[in-house]
Amino acid sequence: MSGEQVLVVERAVLEEAGVFHGLSFDVDRYLPRFFAPGVARFMLRAAAETDPRFKQLIPYVILGCDGKYLSYVRGQRAGEGRLIGRRSIGIGGHINPVDEMPLFGDMREAYLAAVRREVVEEIDVRSPHTDRIVALINDDSTEVGRVHLGIVHYWALDRQEVAKREQMITQLSFMSAAELQSVRETLETWSQFCLDHLPQITGEPTRPHPAR
Repeated sequence: MSGEQVLVVERAVLEEAGVFHGLSFDVDRYLPRFFAPGVARFMLRAAAETDPRFKQLIPYVILGCDGKYLSYVRGQRAGEGRLIGRRSIGIGGHINPVDEMPLFGDMREAYLAAVRREVVEEIDVRSPHTDRIVALINDDSTEVGRVHLGIVHYWALDRQEVAKREQMITQLSFMSAAELQSVRETLETWSQFCLDHLPQITGEPTRPHPAR
């Protein structure tokens, strides 16, 4: 990790737009500031992980189909050691310089391309889908959260056809909101935030539980 560089914005940029806890669906309030020319930049991940003056931008892609959501457990090879063994409904990771971000131009399209590459590295999505940025995640209450800022994407899949590529992806499966709630305590914090707001993220009403 010592030589890896990651995309960050200064925390002051977030503070100017308004600090929040949990999810914010006011995407247009924040992303134009983050993607403005010269605002985001790369710095050594080793430094960024311990410097709360910066927020590492992390795409967090939720994949859904027919009322179920892709879920997995982060294995021993997970890049963020503090999340090993936690269940997640978000695919994504750090944006690195290899993604050739135009730091002095319009970053949005380059960022979206970087997200697609990041997802493809971790899983094989074999279904047609749409991609929407729906929210941001911030949690300054934890050591991990203080130095990261999530950008939540929702990929609506036509079919539940996804396979893993990365070894750090284990126990991959599609789960309903009710099934995820039943294992809530095993979810990483960001996934808990998202689980609580799935109807807003997906744009679909919560499905009623079947009668027994």
